[in-house]
Amino acid sequence: MKNVKTTKKLFSMVLCMVLIVAMALFTTGCTEKPDTQPDSQPSQTTDIAYIGQGQTAFTFIVADKGGVETTFEVHTDETTVGGALLACGLIQGEEGPYGLYVKTVNGITADYDVDGTYWAFYVNGQYATSGVDTTDINTADTYTFKVEK
Repeated sequence: MKNVKTTKKLFSMVLCMVLIVAMALFTTGCTEKPDTQPDSQPSQTTDIAYIGQGQTAFTFIVADKGGVETTFEVHTDETTVGGALLACGLIQGEEGPYGLYVKTVNGITADYDVDGTYWAFYVNGQYATSGVDTTDINTADTYTFKVEK
């Protein structure tokens, strides 16, 4: 009987040691590895494409379905944003009862009738209160088209 108690005690001690070693290895393995990137968020910088010719220049941004932005500096002699973008071939659409219905921007098509997406027009990050074809160019403003659903 004494031999069984000694065996159980020895087994318990070995088991405790194994558990302590396993926990030590587990906690050591869970420490964070040194970060190879800087602490600050990497900025998603895009090159600016210069397009068009003319005396007036404004910034135009295209945000596709994946959120990837392409930035243009548009040069034009047109007076409206829509006129400038059409002249540069950056937008395409069809005339509707409320003005130009833009379906394609920078070669990317968003068609509500097909997949429920559309091009939303923004001025300085705010949803535009007028259509692209009636918005006068203000060189201090930034104009954006984003695919939305």
